[in-house]
Order: sequence, then C-alpha cells, then structure tokens
Amino acid sequence: MFKKYRVLKWTSLFIVSVIVFVVCFWFWLKSLIPPFDKNLELTQVKDLPYVSENIVPQRGKILAVVTSVDMMGNSDKTTGYELTELARAYYIFTANGFEVDIASPKGGKPPVVIDDEDMGAFDFAFLNDSVAQFKTSNTIPMENVVPEQYEAVYFVGGKGAMFDFPDNEAIQSLVRDYYQSNKVVGAVCHGPSALVNVKLDNGKPLLENKTVSGFTNKEELLLISDARTIFPFLLQDKMVEQGANFDEGSMYLDNVSHDQNLITGQNPWSTWTLAERMIQQMGYTPKHRELTAEENAMKVLLDFEKNGKKQAKKMIKTIYEDNKSVDRMLMAKHGIMSIMKGDLGDFPKLISLVSFAKKCESESEKI
Repeated sequence: MFKKYRVLKWTSLFIVSVIVFVVCFWFWLKSLIPPFDKNLELTQVKDLPYVSENIVPQRGKILAVVTSVDMMGNSDKTTGYELTELARAYYIFTANGFEVDIASPKGGKPPVVIDDEDMGAFDFAFLNDSVAQFKTSNTIPMENVVPEQYEAVYFVGGKGAMFDFPDNEAIQSLVRDYYQSNKVVGAVCHGPSALVNVKLDNGKPLLENKTVSGFTNKEELLLISDARTIFPFLLQDKMVEQGANFDEGSMYLDNVSHDQNLITGQNPWSTWTLAERMIQQMGYTPKHRELTAEENAMKVLLDFEKNGKKQAKKMIKTIYEDNKSVDRMLMAKHGIMSIMKGDLGDFPKLISLVSFAKKCESESEKI
C-alpha cells in the first residue's frame, strides 16, 4: 500500500510539474510576440507612402480574378479568395501605374477569407479603401470581361479557386490568348489552378515543360489531412500530370517561378515578389518599396533553412541595425509548424531566433 502511495505521489508531482512547465513556457512564448496594434485597423491608403507618394503615370490596366466558391466541395469547410493575396498585389499594381479591375466566375460579391493573424497595413488599407471595396463587391463576371482592355491577368489564390477556375471556359480562353500573345499571366497559391486545363492552339497543355510553382502537396496536407477527398485534385499533382516542371520551395515561404510571361507563386507569402515580377515582365522597373516586417521574417527563415541558426541571427541583427524589423509572430508560427512537420529539433532554434529578434528590437529602441 505504501509503495502504491509513493508511486501515485511521484506521478502526481510529475504531472503537476509538466503542467507548470507548459504554462510557464506558454506565457514566456507569448511575451516574445508584440501585442496587436489596434491602430493598424485604421490604416488608410494615404498612410501608405509607397502608394500615395511619388505617383507613377498611368500605364494601363491589370485584371485580378478571384474565386466565387464559398465551400470546399461537399465538406463543411468555408472558403473564398484570400484577402492578403488580392490586397498586396492590388497596391503593387496601383503604385506602379496600373488600374486594377476585379473579376470572378460568377461576378458580384465573392466570398473572402480574412486571416486576422496575417493582416498588415496594406490589407487593412484595402478594407478601408472605398474604391477597392466597391470593386470587390461588384466583381465583373468572367464571361463579361473584355480581354483587350488589360495588359496582364493575375489569379488570386484561395482554396475555392480549385473548384471554379479549372473548368471555366472564359478563364481558359483568356489565359490561352494572353500567353500566346506574350501578355503576362500571373497566379499565386491556389490561383495556378486557372492554368491546369488550358490547351494552346497547337493542342498541347499550357503547362507542358513550363517551370511553375503553386500550393504544394505538403502545404495542403499539413493543414487539411483529408484534402485528397475534399478537392477535385491536389494542385501540385495536377500540374506535374500536365507536364510542368514543378518548383517546390520551402513550406510556407516565399517562392516564385518565372518562365517567360508565365509567373507563378507558391503560397500567400509569395504575393509581394510575384506582383513585382509581373511589373518587371511588362517592361518596367518596380517602384522602390521598403520591405515589410513579414518579408524580412521570410528572408530570415529562408536563411535559417539554408545556412542555419548562426547566420540567421546575423541577418536579424543587420535588419535591426538598418532600422527595420522582422515579424516575430510569423517566425514563432514557423516554430510551431516545425513540430507539426516532425522537425522537433528546429523548434527550439526558431523560438530562440524569435527571442533574439525581440532583444535586437529592444536594443534598437534605446538608440
């Protein structure tokens, strides 16, 4: 009896110790993440110097296309277009002299996905922009789009695109005509689903022998384990099936493929790079833009994957010495994601980078 009591006692102490450790660690981890700035929600276009200052003369129009689908197949999962993928590209195009029209397969007001944790100044400015909001509430039906009015087309991601982009004849016709006439075709994340069933005039798939990127199988299955039964196909599989050279970059990090006038991005964090590549492909030098804290975090995470923790810390220090910052929340999320991927050794390294970034920020504020 006494032996059982001792076992129970030590077991209870162990469980309590683990709980205390987890709680303490959680509060410590939260302390590394800056609180959300409520003023960010009030951002207006005039608060974005990149857009509102040094205005570039009008160069033409770009068509952005978003999904009309609000549910993922027969599941109970809601979807729509990704706000960040539209908003950020919208202002890149606008700042570089292009008016942006927005279309969708059905027209009208399409469903939108807003991820609060990923929202930045450009995204809130978009929500507060009456012109942009009018356009997203009154999208042009694809069948009514006049292709000759635009210099390029950009397909916005969002899981709904997997259901209504691939078989839309108006989309297929526009993509085929733009590609063959050397107009720029851009697509990000699930947006490249607009390309998968396009055949050129020679009868060959558009994607055949093209180097492209898109949302990867690993990215899809990590967050939606039953994705193969929900979606009509996995984007990476379908693109490879049609002869594409699929460029699979690091999970949830910036990666863009540029094959002549076809420019594709892997995920939402590829939006900035992709939109500026489209401007370059149209023959213009993109307007100078200060990188966002999110983009700086992307650079650090890519450096960590390629060169390790020590080199990543050097990059963080350099960023803060240049009076810039990194998105600590994004870096912490990648730390948590490393556990989900089974890369347990990366978790403490990534969290230590978050802590180091906080230290660098505190030191820069004292100067």
